[in-house]
Amino acid sequence: MTVVSINALALGCLVFSFSRDRTKTAQAPRIARRSATGLLPTLLLILVLIALMLAFVPPATIGRLVGSGSGVAGVGIAGFLGSVLHIPALLAFPLGASFLRSGASTTVVAVFITTLTMVGLVTLPLEIELLGRRFALLRNGLSLVAALLIGLFVGVVL
Repeated sequence: MTVVSINALALGCLVFSFSRDRTKTAQAPRIARRSATGLLPTLLLILVLIALMLAFVPPATIGRLVGSGSGVAGVGIAGFLGSVLHIPALLAFPLGASFLRSGASTTVVAVFITTLTMVGLVTLPLEIELLGRRFALLRNGLSLVAALLIGLFVGVVL
């Protein structure tokens, strides 16, 4: 049902866009295809690396490191990995699902995905250069705290 709803919404938006400006609507798929083609090698590389990691790291190890019994250490590992890795959010969700199937807790997966999208230690030097040291550190620090709180909330609710 969800797929039908999303596709119906997309089709409705396409018809609306076409009624407003036919030229731009016709150009949009070409632009999207070019963008997707440019991203494809990076996405495939990340998918291969994730598949290799999941193939060589047994589910029992993942469950032990970030499972429901891992406690604060598991949350810390997930927060650190999410802060350091530079993976597109599009791939974070399937990776999180793989972690859940391997025994990771919902709290850990929520912290991982949230830090992955909100905290950027890899991009911190650039952020400091563009936005200033104080702002960049404050933003990343508050994002880390928010990610931990979101993970805790998800763990309690789910």
